[in-house]
Amino acid sequence: MAAPIEDYALLSDLQTGPLIARNGSIDWLCFPRFDSPSLFSSLVGVESHGRWLLAPRQSEAAVVERHYVDSTFVLETVWKTSTGLAQVTDFMPVGHTGSSILRRVTGLEGQVEICQELIIRPRYGTVVPWSRRIQDGAAPGGMVLLAMAGPDAVALRGPHLPEAHAHGHSGDFRVAAGEVVDFELTWFPSHRPVPPAVDVDAALEQSIDYWTRWGSHCRSDGPYGGAVKRSLLVLRALTNYETGGIVAAPTTSLPEEFGGPRNWDYRFCWLRDAALTLESMLTHGYETEALQWRNWLLRALAGEPEDLQIMYGIGGERDLPESVLDHLPGYQDSRPVRIGNAAVAQFQADVVGEVMVALERLRLAGGKEDHFSWALQQILLGFVEKHIEDKDFGLWEMRGDPQFFTHSRVMMWAAFDCGIRAVRNHGLDGPADHWEHLRGQLRTEILREGFDPDLNSFTQTYGGGQTDAALLVMPQVGFLPYNDDRMLGTVARLEEELLTDDGLLLRYRTETGVDGLDPGEHPFLACSFWLVEQYARTGRKFEARNLMDKLVGFSNELGLLSEEYATKEGRMAGNFPQAFSHLALVRAADAMHGVDLLSLATEAKV
Repeated sequence: MAAPIEDYALLSDLQTGPLIARNGSIDWLCFPRFDSPSLFSSLVGVESHGRWLLAPRQSEAAVVERHYVDSTFVLETVWKTSTGLAQVTDFMPVGHTGSSILRRVTGLEGQVEICQELIIRPRYGTVVPWSRRIQDGAAPGGMVLLAMAGPDAVALRGPHLPEAHAHGHSGDFRVAAGEVVDFELTWFPSHRPVPPAVDVDAALEQSIDYWTRWGSHCRSDGPYGGAVKRSLLVLRALTNYETGGIVAAPTTSLPEEFGGPRNWDYRFCWLRDAALTLESMLTHGYETEALQWRNWLLRALAGEPEDLQIMYGIGGERDLPESVLDHLPGYQDSRPVRIGNAAVAQFQADVVGEVMVALERLRLAGGKEDHFSWALQQILLGFVEKHIEDKDFGLWEMRGDPQFFTHSRVMMWAAFDCGIRAVRNHGLDGPADHWEHLRGQLRTEILREGFDPDLNSFTQTYGGGQTDAALLVMPQVGFLPYNDDRMLGTVARLEEELLTDDGLLLRYRTETGVDGLDPGEHPFLACSFWLVEQYARTGRKFEARNLMDKLVGFSNELGLLSEEYATKEGRMAGNFPQAFSHLALVRAADAMHGVDLLSLATEAKV
């Protein structure tokens, strides 16, 4: 059985992101990219679907400390047994030409017996590779364990290579105080030679230096500065350093409801999530990363406007078909396990608005438009205009019938609003008068169709009586002030309908059937962070602080957040770590600290 979600740590080399459980087992690993087929799949299966365990053999062994080194993704785990203390340091070289995981075992006191088990199962646990030992004079012990299957090859180096058994490889060794034992697991295309060994000392120093330098540029003052910094580091860790694509999470099919079917593949680049990440990066001093994402966006969207998608592969790939892996039992029996995402084919009317808002923030921060980027934005606004009368599937990727979602209509308004300001305030060319007409038309429609005077609240859909946490985004994009009476009425309605007994905000009521799925899910953390922001911007400081403290407290000891939190069970749910949760934390912390995103961006430009 996989560990509780909160027991996992993330590693990153800005290409992929394995998860390591507290018990020392790497249960999820996709090589060489976040969206590649996994080599270790026991996170959504069983041990025989692949893992790499490195931990003390003794049954009474306990983790007495686990932390990242400073502002890095270098993980240190200290184990205590009846015979001694040992530390395991896990990390990935950043910017390295290959893809490697390095694991260093250091004896601290006495002697500790270490168990190693390596089960390599490419293609999501379906393939048993051909394994053998080959000679390598540069490797400890002069041998390398090589496993190969189809296009994938993996080499394990170390002084104590595990022995083959029926399902994989295993073996024990002892480490005494002062001893250091290093292992390197490297992926490479099977048609190429085995890559040379990595200098572990140099790679460790370089990885610590990279993450520390990157984190040192973060504006992270205020009472939640540490949580903000770790969240920004997570967003960076989920970014591909070559393409600039940002994945929503490094995992697939971690359940929104344990044992239920709401299990989705998040290892892709949602335009919405990436745009919101760009805003958070800009606010905290990362203009270079924002420009890199914009360039990724331009490449991904290149083509006919009608081909616009809500998500893409890390390199801008468009073909992301959804399929089910029937051979995997799922995380704690949560079926199905999905790869790909059928939502890629949905029309979600809000997406262009999120992109336009993010690019407006970039302009305010001093980012210069080139001949391609502004032309693309004009095309995007043409796409919005063409579909201005069309229903959509909404922010939450509903799998029911398309509707007029109020949030989506507001984001269409925001798209034209950003285009108008690009012309009026930044001197770019464009039909601002025409866009103003469309913006006004949408505003009138939203206030007429999306607001119910009897409820004194905006509603999830036109003519519907239900509410939706996505309505909290309306003041964030300037549609209404935070303290507008209609917004305050909407907040009151949200608190009445969607606030749980534990004080967290649901996305919407799933029992209404609006999403076309069986009802039941846990509170989506980003929604509660939005509520913190709303409270903070309207003077409800006490409530904002209480809720913020609770939400930040849901992080594990490494500062990582999942998509949802099951308060009754006291555990994380959903894909992990989740970019949406972390970027919403940053926004909420900024609101608590009194940071005005637009003013800060303008100040940065000056």
